[in-house]
Amino acid sequence: MDGRGWTEIWNLVFMQYDRPEKDAAVVRLPAPCIDTGAGLERLAGVLQGVSSNYDTDVLRRLIDRAARLAGKTYGGTGGADDVSLRVIADHARTTAFLLAEGVMPDRQKREYVLRRVMRRAVRHGHRLGIERPFLHEVVREVVEAMGEDYPELGERALLLARVTEGEEERFRATLRRGIRLLDEQLEALRATGGRQVSAAVAADLYTTYGFPVDLTAVIAAEHGLGVDVAGAEEIVRGAERADGPIDPHAAVDPAHRAIAGLACRTEFAGYETERETSRILGLVRLGGDTERSIVQVARRGERAEIAVARTPFYAEAGGQVGDVGVVVAATGRALVTDAQRPFGEVTLHVALVEEGELRVGQEATLEVDRAARSATRRNHSATHLLHWALRTVLGEHAQQKGSRVGPDVLRFDFAHNQPMTRAEIERVEDLVGAKILTNAPIATEVLPRAEARARGAMAIFEEKYGETVRMVSMTADSVELCGGTHAGRLGDIGLFKILSEGGTAAGVRRIFAATGTNALVWVRELEHEMARARAAAKAPSGDLAERIEKLLAHERQLERRVAELERQVAESGGAAGGGAAAMLAGAREIAGVKVLARRVADGTGMATLRELAEKLRDQLGGPAAVLLAAVAEGKASFALMVSKSATTRLKAGALIKPVAALVGGSGGGRPDMAQAGGTEVARIDEAIAALYAEVEQALRGG
Repeated sequence: MDGRGWTEIWNLVFMQYDRPEKDAAVVRLPAPCIDTGAGLERLAGVLQGVSSNYDTDVLRRLIDRAARLAGKTYGGTGGADDVSLRVIADHARTTAFLLAEGVMPDRQKREYVLRRVMRRAVRHGHRLGIERPFLHEVVREVVEAMGEDYPELGERALLLARVTEGEEERFRATLRRGIRLLDEQLEALRATGGRQVSAAVAADLYTTYGFPVDLTAVIAAEHGLGVDVAGAEEIVRGAERADGPIDPHAAVDPAHRAIAGLACRTEFAGYETERETSRILGLVRLGGDTERSIVQVARRGERAEIAVARTPFYAEAGGQVGDVGVVVAATGRALVTDAQRPFGEVTLHVALVEEGELRVGQEATLEVDRAARSATRRNHSATHLLHWALRTVLGEHAQQKGSRVGPDVLRFDFAHNQPMTRAEIERVEDLVGAKILTNAPIATEVLPRAEARARGAMAIFEEKYGETVRMVSMTADSVELCGGTHAGRLGDIGLFKILSEGGTAAGVRRIFAATGTNALVWVRELEHEMARARAAAKAPSGDLAERIEKLLAHERQLERRVAELERQVAESGGAAGGGAAAMLAGAREIAGVKVLARRVADGTGMATLRELAEKLRDQLGGPAAVLLAAVAEGKASFALMVSKSATTRLKAGALIKPVAALVGGSGGGRPDMAQAGGTEVARIDEAIAALYAEVEQALRGG
């Protein structure tokens, strides 16, 4: 390619046989086929005149975004920084599309593949010196670049950003802890002249702290040292056989392990009461993102995790958030913002000491925020009724796939392969509302799991239940195993309203709903919004939709008139005047090709630039290249058209890149058409003039 060798565009593979399992006999495919290997990037590279997939417009855009975040300049070389930037771009795109398809980072199968991809991208960002979560910003760039062609990216953009940022934050905590521990091991090796990290050390970093063996090997290699990977993986497999699968990102903090040893377990009293007196068994002071330390005293202004023997606080589990409230002792008071069980059976109350101090061994009164608990109860009970109603309306396949309930959130995921219709949503609301109006008691029983199942109780994620379970009944229609907290009667739920319904993954839908006062607040906000809309549209009650339709039709008419006026102004030659004839007269001939580069009226949009550039190119006749530029919305825009007869000598996509670079932008396109943009509008005239030099160099060889 350009005297540097050759580039493979495709590589035919004739698919005839399948081997269903390792060492199994091959069998003929029912439909033999040919795999060309001609992917999008290879074809885009040919059309855009670049020799690397990473220089095509989509991937280069992602690389440039990663480079800005890292404060680096991409050179397209085989250097370590450039390799890291390419890895981030490629893995961010993979992350975005897998998440949009419903694959979530986890510890098994394809979910773990995604987790490894994300983890590798974060590792390369760390290598480049990016000290904060960044991958979600590159994923957002993927959405902006490809969301128009892949609408599911745009539809789930918020989900993509949240999941990516959350996963990176968790892994960065693991990364910091693991690197610190690994550095100590590497330093010890260097001091003794050792050349290899032992299998035991690498396996312990993984099984105890969640630091992956493959990442240990990568970091050790950067220091010129090896790792007994095979031995470490064998130790890990043995641990998994003995204790079950290990979550590589659990990364249990040593302080949590220690506090579990001190407190053993916390008894939950929250089914019976919202207030309980108990002894403080342990305190964990919270420092930075990952710094935790066992202490005897937590003082005013400090954040701490409090372990007690008996608590009314529900620790987050089964989709229900942890309770909030207060812990009060004779010497101080702490505001509890969450309750968790990070390890073992000990509940840790995440709190801020507001007054005085708390000490290990003190008696303390723990009180749950009643309003927050009541709202959570309403939402949790409503999910059970919602589950029953969905199965009634959509069919028994509409099983729960996940949930999140708290004072301000009711999210419910369920199996279904298409969007619900408006009529189906209303039918579900009607069924739930009818149940609520019965004001039937919500009954809970503690009994053997086998008996509960024999009585028809549904088990959601059954593997999480022990042999003794809590069965929650809301009339005979809704009977489920559940460890969460619930309302006393169905009437306590109050108003129930579905706020939204949408897809989260293939075959999985998600509902957000509201109950009680939350639903009332939503209705009032909707009423206020409708009132504002009626006032803005000057529409009386009942005529709002008709009025909006008329306004939109008028807007479309005005847009067409503006586009036509914009085209006329551009064709007139802008401020210079003279029209198309004057512009054509300014064309230069370079090595047999007519070349015209011209600025038209500011405010001209890209669509008009392309249309007019194509028209002028055709009017010039023969081999020709036309570049038109304008400033619109604070940015410089360029459209370049090259005659088909000239594309053997000139490539629009290649010509426009240096032009765009002069205004701090980028661009690309086909050999016959390209467009670009940039933010340094003061240099637009310089960029326009540069086209002639670029054409001269391309045609005369410099």
